[in-house]
Amino acid sequence: MGNKNKTISFRVNEDDFESLREIAEERDISLSAVFRDYVDMLVAHDGQIEVVPEHDLDSAVDESDDDEFPPKVTVPKSFVREHERLELEADHLREQLDEYKQYATHLRERVDDDADDVIHLEDLDRDDADDETLHLG
Repeated sequence: MGNKNKTISFRVNEDDFESLREIAEERDISLSAVFRDYVDMLVAHDGQIEVVPEHDLDSAVDESDDDEFPPKVTVPKSFVREHERLELEADHLREQLDEYKQYATHLRERVDDDADDVIHLEDLDRDDADDETLHLG
């Protein structure tokens, strides 16, 4: 089917909660996003991560490693919103396409069922006097 999100809940003391809220405000993201980022990082590195304060980060990272971890990329909110809008529009267009395909199939079935009711013009040109009179209408 699809990837379903699960909810995890736990308790933290009030001071830690305020610290987490400040981190979220600094990054201009929701508090939930802070936890999602942490969980994503934890899963991506098979649980082998260590959380250290930023001022201790220099001593925790190997000096020969020039790349910062985790890598930081700033993405404007407008880009994220546009991406989400395009995803919704794509889903809507897929649904419309499915509806049109169903309608086309329905019309083909109707034409196939009504094939006996079709009168070809060349059949009308015959000079058979025994044929019944046909009217278009």
